[in-house]
Amino acid sequence: MAEKQKMFAEERHRLILDEVNRRGRVSVADLVGRLGVSDMTIRRDLETLAARKLLQKVHGGAVPLPKTAAEPHFTQKQRLNRTEKKAIAREALPFVEEGHTIAFSAGTTTWQVASSLQPRGEELTFITNSTNIALTLQENGWEQIVLSGGSFRTPSDALVGPFAERTLKTLNADILFLGVHGVHPDAGLTTPNIAEAETDRCLVEAAQKVVVVADHTKVGIVALAKIAPLSRVDVFVTDEKAPQDLLREIELAGVRVIVAGV
Repeated sequence: MAEKQKMFAEERHRLILDEVNRRGRVSVADLVGRLGVSDMTIRRDLETLAARKLLQKVHGGAVPLPKTAAEPHFTQKQRLNRTEKKAIAREALPFVEEGHTIAFSAGTTTWQVASSLQPRGEELTFITNSTNIALTLQENGWEQIVLSGGSFRTPSDALVGPFAERTLKTLNADILFLGVHGVHPDAGLTTPNIAEAETDRCLVEAAQKVVVVADHTKVGIVALAKIAPLSRVDVFVTDEKAPQDLLREIELAGVRVIVAGV
């Protein structure tokens, strides 16, 4: 019986988070009416979710956490949501075709896609501003790799700045796998770093097809610097934990959404 009650609590928590993220604010009274449980139960749920840093309690209800959290370093991000990122990479790989020129932005999810690519006799050319991705491709046996050059920066280990932008503006790619900090139906694609946003924009402009790869923690996030609107995105690959209501809004913007099963 205790296990059944726990399952009910987890379901309430998911529904509460969906409501908070969709509406921007929820009240205890509204949640009591929607979920059919007591005021005390809802208050305990909100305390639990706040303790897990999934929302912020306010007087009479809850609001989402601030959407502009600090960006961790590449090596830290590699350890986050690894299962989801591997699943996303599996769904992204079929977009690679013989003879393609493939661009990768810096990031741990794009790195996961690149690391999953193993030579099988096909001819592929790669463009990236990520030293980590370039080295991984080389270690996997790929030869035609163009590294943009530019100023090295942390935390994402991306090459950015005027040298990187000048190089990327002279190149063309069949497909770009783009990693982002935030995907939002209204704000589009965003990142906390202004310099990296400029470089990512150059990659977007160089590509015939843009495939955004980002796990569920990026959906609904709005970071400081805008990369591109959703109208520039062809495909968005995420995982099954992403909020369904936001995915529907992204689809309504004309983006093909692929949800990777974990």
